[in-house]
Amino acid sequence: MGWRRSFSLTVFLAGIVSGSALANEVEGIRVWPAPDETRVVLDMEEEPTFTYFTLTKPDRLVIDLKDTSLKSSLPVVVKDSDVLTKIRSSSPPETGTSRLVFETRSTTSPKIFKLPPTPDGHYSHRLVLDLPHAAKTETVKSADTGSKAKAVDSIHLPYGNDDIIVAIDAGHGGEDPGSIGPSRKYEKNVTLTIARKVADRINATPGMKAVMTRRGDYFVNLNKRSEIARKNKAHLLVSIHADGFHKPQPQGASVWVLNTRRANTEIGRWLEQQEKQSELLGGGDVLSGGQDDQYLSMAVLDLQFSHSQKEGYDVASRVLNEMAKVTKLHKSKPEHASLAVLKSPDIPSLLVETGFITNPREERLLNSTSHQNKLSEAVYKGVLAYFNDKPPEGTLFAARKHGIKHKVASGESLSVIADKYNSSVQAIRQMNQLSSNVVKVGQILRIPAGKTASHNSSTTNSSAAVASITHSTVVHTVQRGEFLGKIASRYKVTVDSIRQANALRADELAVGQKLNIPVQRKLVEHTVRRGEFLGKIATHYGVSVSSIRQANQLSSDTLAVGQKLKIPST
Repeated sequence: MGWRRSFSLTVFLAGIVSGSALANEVEGIRVWPAPDETRVVLDMEEEPTFTYFTLTKPDRLVIDLKDTSLKSSLPVVVKDSDVLTKIRSSSPPETGTSRLVFETRSTTSPKIFKLPPTPDGHYSHRLVLDLPHAAKTETVKSADTGSKAKAVDSIHLPYGNDDIIVAIDAGHGGEDPGSIGPSRKYEKNVTLTIARKVADRINATPGMKAVMTRRGDYFVNLNKRSEIARKNKAHLLVSIHADGFHKPQPQGASVWVLNTRRANTEIGRWLEQQEKQSELLGGGDVLSGGQDDQYLSMAVLDLQFSHSQKEGYDVASRVLNEMAKVTKLHKSKPEHASLAVLKSPDIPSLLVETGFITNPREERLLNSTSHQNKLSEAVYKGVLAYFNDKPPEGTLFAARKHGIKHKVASGESLSVIADKYNSSVQAIRQMNQLSSNVVKVGQILRIPAGKTASHNSSTTNSSAAVASITHSTVVHTVQRGEFLGKIASRYKVTVDSIRQANALRADELAVGQKLNIPVQRKLVEHTVRRGEFLGKIATHYGVSVSSIRQANQLSSDTLAVGQKLKIPST
């Protein structure tokens, strides 16, 4: 009997040792497909010990987790990834080891690292796999641009027609939920929704284009967000966030710009701590200033950095002024903090906190469609006001503000040029700071924009065109994804005018809903001058010859000096 008791005790102790040896456990597997890579997160009970290798024919990545059991159900079929198709288990090399196989579409060079538990206890230990996607080749269509360029009138080119590029950054995402509200609403979802609305508003504006740093629920490294903006040659970076705090009382929106020193408020210090936690959630290093960080090492020395800070503050002030019209403010002036997403030395950057999601009232507002529309419209208006006032050179906005350029041809005088553009000699001299009326062949002149008549009052026929405004109504059927701001931009009217025309009590719209759009149409009457013909007149007003024929019911293209023509609205 003694040996039996001894054997039972040995088996019992072996069971205890075996149980402790397999104390670690894979509690969950989460997949986050992004445009450039797919992230897989293994939620672990304890810090993992692992080895890995890759195989081909077929391509797959194999990870062996030592002394680990699998709690998560397998296989996991992945549909939205460009590289990963399935995660399954396989026969382990030894007892107590769990083997995971990641089936891939092609060979990949994975980046695998461990993350410790987050300070707030939201996540325990994690093993993170970043699987880069295969590089996509861009197909460039060949075109005979030379012949087209020659066909353009080289003396009637604008200063530029480039778009103003605005990078819109939706804060947090994927592994990083951001701040969490009392009813468990995530900041990452609010920021993505508002960011999309701001981007839609910008894209609906001629001469502007939005680039989003993330378009879905995945994490983008904080330094990479600035890199995306730079890669797309952005003129501005706007990061959208929803504030959070360890107490529910703080409320109100704010706008932040970079301060290379410590944050100057308690909220600012809290934001900096939250950003560090975001990196713990998403992985990577953001504030260490290592050798690979080309931006932090040069920021203080780069003169352009000071300029970006100054312009960023200007935009921030304008955005804050617009936000004050639609929501409560936490601070009436832009605040300062040392945040990674703002640290690009060559791109003015600002971070918009749309409100405190940790405040119960503002959590409800931030998840309201109508309030999201108001916030996105405010951000858009602030950005638009800045670029209307300070358009970058070479853009369509700059051409509108500064006019067009004219290359003086043989036989041309200032009066001839002024007549060509319906401007005046005085206006051209003033814009070009000319001391006399003498111009040289080949000289480049700036022509004032927006002139429709000569300022020479001694000429009886000084006005070649007379414009009048007429009002009409267009019926618009609401399409999926449209909101009032986007519709207003399309028809170049205000949101308030649409509200009034349709007696709307709220900004929520239904797909298929009919809206009366009060539009203004410009009717222009042009008086034909000596030397003018239909093609020249059509080019001047930016319309087609056929549209002028139809508007005036012309049976031929022959015109008489002094003849009145109706110019269709563009």
